[in-house]
Amino acid sequence: MTLPTAEGLSRSERLDRLPFSRAHGRLLGTSGIGWALDAMDVGLISFVIAALAQQWSLTATESSWIASIGFVGMAIGATVGGLLADRIGRRSVFALTLLVYGLATGASALVGSLAALLALRFVVGLGLGAELPVASTLISEFAPKRIRGRVVVWLEAFWALGWIAAAVIGTFVVGAADDGWRWGLAIGMAPAVFSIVVRWGMPESVRYLEARGRIPEAERTVRRFERSAGVAAPVEDETTDASARSEPTAPDPRGTVADADRVSIWSPALRRRTIALWAVWFCINFSYYGAFIWIPSLLVEQGFPLVRSFGFTLIITLAQLPGYATAAFLIERWGRRPTLTAFLAGSALAAAWFGTASTEGAIIAAGCALSFCNLGAWGALYAIGPELYPTNVRGTGTGAAAGFGRIASIIAPLAVPPLLGLGGPLLLFAVFAAAFALAAIAAWTLPERRGTALE
Repeated sequence: MTLPTAEGLSRSERLDRLPFSRAHGRLLGTSGIGWALDAMDVGLISFVIAALAQQWSLTATESSWIASIGFVGMAIGATVGGLLADRIGRRSVFALTLLVYGLATGASALVGSLAALLALRFVVGLGLGAELPVASTLISEFAPKRIRGRVVVWLEAFWALGWIAAAVIGTFVVGAADDGWRWGLAIGMAPAVFSIVVRWGMPESVRYLEARGRIPEAERTVRRFERSAGVAAPVEDETTDASARSEPTAPDPRGTVADADRVSIWSPALRRRTIALWAVWFCINFSYYGAFIWIPSLLVEQGFPLVRSFGFTLIITLAQLPGYATAAFLIERWGRRPTLTAFLAGSALAAAWFGTASTEGAIIAAGCALSFCNLGAWGALYAIGPELYPTNVRGTGTGAAAGFGRIASIIAPLAVPPLLGLGGPLLLFAVFAAAFALAAIAAWTLPERRGTALE
């Protein structure tokens, strides 16, 4: 394939027209490993809760707080992490979050009381919450626009790998011995080591560098990606003035999106998409974490042995991978909005089915359907979020939406015991289905950004 020369193009346009190259693959792989480690930690705690509930004779409320306190930290971390990413850079925040939650997870393996575990889970949440929106923002700003959504879904697919790793650790480590949960959490220290690789091996966002006046560094980064793709860089001095190389921005007809001095996620041009995005984040977090954090414990309560319930969860988790693959295909074929809406609607139907399942076969089939649809929706959601905002508030916008969604993930584990008491699994999963349906409605109101350049 012959590509046009880079003459006369802004740095962002030069990145947008590149084919997917080895440099993109390295960035995706590095970000994806961090993403998978994040998922492993979140998924692992569901197995730890089920084990500790038996060993420490925890009440349902105490078990709920082990999950919810982490989401309190994630709500704060997502919001603060997004703000920091717009101020000190995507790469620095990504590495810092890995270090924080990796060390805190490892320390959790040594606790001897519920209070100590809760305190450390809060710190873990701070790191976890900040990482996800920052990573998706960084990937969005490097991915070529014609496949940007697909690349972000590929990133999100690493979540399935992490959750599968958590299910494997839960089944064969946590469930293997009384102190298996300690060894499982000790394995969670891996992100602390990986943060060193991230800090020194990942490029910083070109758009962020330009916004901060670090023009030579931005130019070197773009040329690195061009060399990887076999594309010649323009013949000019690396210190070219920012105005000559920054991406031109057309005046927004509503008068606010392109104004870097006055823009905010609540400006008239962005307000409606912010509200809709927050609604999707809230509803999907409520249903996803309410269901998947509690599935191992719910299976134990239904009479399945601990190890067998962990095995069921592992099978259900494997269905996440084809969910992501399907979303990655459809997001550039159908578009972001229809793909997200369809997977959320499918999640609603699967949740209703799971609530009525009673046999082993039905539980596994309904659980796999829920896993397939829900994780496909997550992939589309992470793809659409960064595209809704201009560069100077992209991290803030995605982080704030994720932070608001974490409020629901705090509420969900705490809501499970009373909902079970009122109406059993049928009522519980009916509520989850309703939340997914509301998310689908909100998703349909989001603007479609397939194939467009980032603002």
